[in-house]
Amino acid sequence: MSFTNFLETEILDHVFAGAAYTAPSTKYIGLFTAAPGETGGGTEVSGNGYTRKSMAFATSGDTTSNNAAVEFPTATGSWGTITHVGIFDAATSGNLMVYATLTASKAVASGDVFRVPSGDLDITLN
Repeated sequence: MSFTNFLETEILDHVFAGAAYTAPSTKYIGLFTAAPGETGGGTEVSGNGYTRKSMAFATSGDTTSNNAAVEFPTATGSWGTITHVGIFDAATSGNLMVYATLTASKAVASGDVFRVPSGDLDITLN
C-alpha cells in the first residue's frame, strides 16, 4: 500500500519536527472503482448499501496487517468493479491515509458481499 501525502506529512512532522500527531483510534476501509492517489481522489463507492467498515491491525516487524476479517454490507444494487482500497481516519469524509490496487478486481452486483479475509491487507514500510 502507498501512503498519501497527508499521512507522509503527518509522520514527518511528528518524528522530525516534534509536531503532535494523534493516530485515529479507529481506521476505516473504503472501496474504490477508480484509483485514488497521493492527494486522495479516486472514485469511492457510494449508495446501494455501501458504507466504510472499521478495520483493526496488528504489527509485526515492518508490516501491519488486518487482524480480523472485514465484511461489507450486502449490496442493494451494483457497486461497480472494485479496483482499489483505501484506509481512512473517519467513517465518512476524513483523510485517506493509504491506498492500494487490488491484485484482482471484483465486480459487486446486487446481493453480493465484499469481504477482506483476516491478514489479507498488508501495509509495509521498508
